[in-house]
Amino acid sequence: MAKRYGGEHSPTGQRDGETPREMVSHQKMEVAPFKGRKPMRHGAKLNILFILPLLTIFSVLFNSGVTEMATDLAGGALLLLAAWLTRDGVRAEDAFNERKVARKPAIPRKIFGAVGTGMGVAFLILGGSDFSAGSIVAANVVGFLAAGLHLFSFGLDPLKNKGMEGMDTFTSDRVARKIDEAEAILARQKEAIARVRDAQLEARVDRFQDVARGLFRQVEEDPRDLNAARRYLGVYLQGALDATVQFANLYSRKTDYAIRSDYIAFLDDLEQNFAARKETLLIDDRTNFDVEIEVLQDRLNRETQYLERQG
Repeated sequence: MAKRYGGEHSPTGQRDGETPREMVSHQKMEVAPFKGRKPMRHGAKLNILFILPLLTIFSVLFNSGVTEMATDLAGGALLLLAAWLTRDGVRAEDAFNERKVARKPAIPRKIFGAVGTGMGVAFLILGGSDFSAGSIVAANVVGFLAAGLHLFSFGLDPLKNKGMEGMDTFTSDRVARKIDEAEAILARQKEAIARVRDAQLEARVDRFQDVARGLFRQVEEDPRDLNAARRYLGVYLQGALDATVQFANLYSRKTDYAIRSDYIAFLDDLEQNFAARKETLLIDDRTNFDVEIEVLQDRLNRETQYLERQG
C-alpha cells in the first residue's frame, strides 16, 4: 500500500527537536507568500525611468568637450532624480488611495518628477548640440513634451485631502496623524522580518498587518472610535514591532524552530485581538446607530401626537 512521504524536509514533516505543537504552527504557515499582495502600479514604466539615465554614460564617453560632458551628466542626474521622485510619488498615491481618510502628500513628487524629466531631456539634447539659439528652442520644446508625456503616463499627485468632509480640522488631523504613526510602525516591522529571509514568515506578518489595517479603516470611518482603539494603534503595534525585531535578531543568528513557533503564536494571538477589537467597534457603532434611530422615532411620535392634539 502506498505511503505518503513525511520526512524531515516534507512540508508536513516534523523537524528534529520540534514538538507537535510547533509542527502544527509550522504547518499553519504553509500559505502562499504572495497571497493578498498587489503589484506596484506602473512597475515596468518606473523601471524604464531608472534605466534611461544609465544610457547617458555612453553619451558622455563620446563627448570631447567638457561643457557637453557636464551637460549630459547633469541631464542624467536630473532623470535619475525624477525617476526616484516618481516612484515615491506612486507609492504615496497608492497609500493615499487605500485609506479612507488621508491628507494629500506634502510634496507633489510626481509633478516634480515630470519637471525633472523635462529638464533632464532638455539637458541631454543640449549636450549633443552646438548650443545655438535653435538648439536651445528645440531642447525646450522636447523637454516640455517629455514632461507632458510623464504626466500623461503617471498622472498628477493627489491635490486634496480625502474623507475629511464634515470633520473639524483638529479631529481630522488627529486621526490622520495617528494612522500615519501606525503605518510607520508597520513599515518598520516589515523591514525587520525581511532580515530573516523567510517568505512564509513575511506572508504571516502581511496577514497580521492586513487585519491591523482593517482596524485603521474602521477608525477612519468613525473617528469617535479613535479613543477606544488608541492602545491598539500605539502600544500593541509597538509591542509587535519590538517582538519582531527581537525575533529577527535571534533567528538570524540561529535557526530555532521553537522561537519561530512562539513568534507565530504571538502573531496569532495579536491578530485575534485586533480582529476582536474591530468587531467590538462595529457592534458599538451599530448600537449607537440603533439608539439614535430610537430617539429620532420617539421625537417624531411626540411631535405627531402634539400636532394631532392641536388639530
